Amino acid sequence: MNETLEQLRASVDGIDSQLLELLSKRAELVHQIGQVKENQGVPKFEPEREKEILDRVTGLNKGPFSDSTLKHLFKEIFKASLNIQQEDHKRQLLVSRKKRPEDTIVKFNGVEVGGPSPILVAGPCSIESRDQLRTVAKALKESGIKVMRGGAFKPRTSPYDFQGLGLDGLKLLKEVADEFGLATISEIVHPSHIEIAADYIDVIQIGARNMHNFELLKEVGGAKIPVLLKRGLSATLDEFIHAAEYIMVSGNEQIMLIERGIRTYETATRNTLDISAVPLLKQETHLPVMVDVTHSTGRKDIMLPCAKAALAAGADGIMVEVHPDPQTALSDAAQQFDIPQFGQFWDGLKNSGLFGPRS
Repeated sequence: MNETLEQLRASVDGIDSQLLELLSKRAELVHQIGQVKENQGVPKFEPEREKEILDRVTGLNKGPFSDSTLKHLFKEIFKASLNIQQEDHKRQLLVSRKKRPEDTIVKFNGVEVGGPSPILVAGPCSIESRDQLRTVAKALKESGIKVMRGGAFKPRTSPYDFQGLGLDGLKLLKEVADEFGLATISEIVHPSHIEIAADYIDVIQIGARNMHNFELLKEVGGAKIPVLLKRGLSATLDEFIHAAEYIMVSGNEQIMLIERGIRTYETATRNTLDISAVPLLKQETHLPVMVDVTHSTGRKDIMLPCAKAALAAGADGIMVEVHPDPQTALSDAAQQFDIPQFGQFWDGLKNSGLFGPRS
């Protein structure tokens, strides 16, 4: 009996080896199919094809497995095969960490993002006047902050809300930034403005509402200016990464990602800050990752702890909004720091020990 048992086990071991070899061959063929689909733009998941295979397999079934058991086994094989195709796709993305293991450092106007030290970006939600900008710029300069943000083109929920000063706003931003020696970031919403914007700002911001504006992403990809890409209001990380890929595949490698909160059922904050996005994006891509604590929370009382959490999670920078008199601001009045509040925030961030050089 012992001799017979060992012989049977040996036969099973031999069949297992054959099964493994066949599964490996099948996986290689699936890999090739995935590449063909990638080139043709064909969806990787083909439910009709899977149904044909299952029908054929159960039609050939002579036991002892039941049809339902065979279907379960083959569905697991299908799932593993689809995972192979998806992983291969991720490896091929230009923004992928697997494609480029080393970190990308974006440099502009004497500033480095993604290097050994995080940065702070601050400024008003909307550019309103020269005096407003000069007051904020002076405060930033005195605090040692090198990058000012300011909105000139403002996509708003209501068409009746303040839409920004447009090109005049960009001209004001450059004038004041040059006076105080600051680098600048501002949102561009139309492809035709990209060439003009390059004359006035150091970084083009693509706002959350335009993350899926693929024609805009392509045009920005053709520009020779760094890009700050915001995560969409309800975008998955996969969609966010692919939006960055649109820019990079079009020729622009100077891309920074920024988590700015996503829309959920929670109402305690303006949006829900997805802290997990920071380490996940750093793991999946080689791009710098920042966090906008203003738009993600909408609450000045929790921006400091959220900024600390972002830095602890590995963020390369923090963005906040600052206004000389938030009560009179033409947009997002409730969530902007006034100058003294910003000073307290900045002191808290520096004293946390999280803002200095990282080992």
